[in-house]
Amino acid sequence: MSGQTAAQAMAAAAARLRAAGVPDPARDARLLLAHAARIEASRVTLIAPEDLAPEIAERYEQLIALRAVRVPVSHLLGEREFYGRRFKVSAEVLDPRPETETLVEVALSAPFDRVLDLGTGSGCILVTLLAERPTATGMGVDLSEAACLQASANAVLHRVAERVNIVASDWFERVGGRFDLIVSNPPYIALAEMQGLAPEVLRHEPEMALTDGGDGLGAYRRIAAGAPDHLVPGGRLMVEIGPTQALTVSQLFEAAGLSGIRVIPDLDGRDRVVAAILPE
Repeated sequence: MSGQTAAQAMAAAAARLRAAGVPDPARDARLLLAHAARIEASRVTLIAPEDLAPEIAERYEQLIALRAVRVPVSHLLGEREFYGRRFKVSAEVLDPRPETETLVEVALSAPFDRVLDLGTGSGCILVTLLAERPTATGMGVDLSEAACLQASANAVLHRVAERVNIVASDWFERVGGRFDLIVSNPPYIALAEMQGLAPEVLRHEPEMALTDGGDGLGAYRRIAAGAPDHLVPGGRLMVEIGPTQALTVSQLFEAAGLSGIRVIPDLDGRDRVVAAILPE
């Protein structure tokens, strides 16, 4: 890509990504050029007519080569936007997804003082909730030590670290006390469905954050079983689900003695969140 203007390099990169089957090649070429040049993406147009400096061209070449083999853009940038904030991400945690913002919206629709996030990953849900509710405190648990470190870093980044406790735990194993809100975006993809995932997800995201290695409902069974002992009376439980799981997860919650069960769709109209209340 040397001896080219930024615009030429970007066009060549987009063509290369398109040939590799990358879904939105022009967008990715633009974002990665901004990253290579260490500028905001909105300023790429300003440098378009200029020759690309050799060190920027070299960085860009490496980034495009990695994106062409389907390394996610967020991993190359080291961050992903979620609910209007930038979160540090890595291959050790699930990428924050726009549809998970539905879970955050539902959680914020009523007051809470103490929140528990099961399988916190990058911490995007927990950190967002605490950032939006400056008086609340929270706990996040994850089986992965690497995820706990990532969540802690994001808590520091968004200045909520003093109000949060991140613990390595197998679901409720090391959780004490009761909460008025429990949230989770657990692994819900059935093992049989894994091969149908995009290469970015299948090759570059942690398997334990995607699937329970079984029917995709294992996490919900654990959450339903443990939630009543960790909610205050009237406390809320809400989980993200796969689009076909609403009925089964609702039944699990009902069998655990939870009430007020409702299913909330995401912006695309797909079932996305199941919410329930512990009766008072």
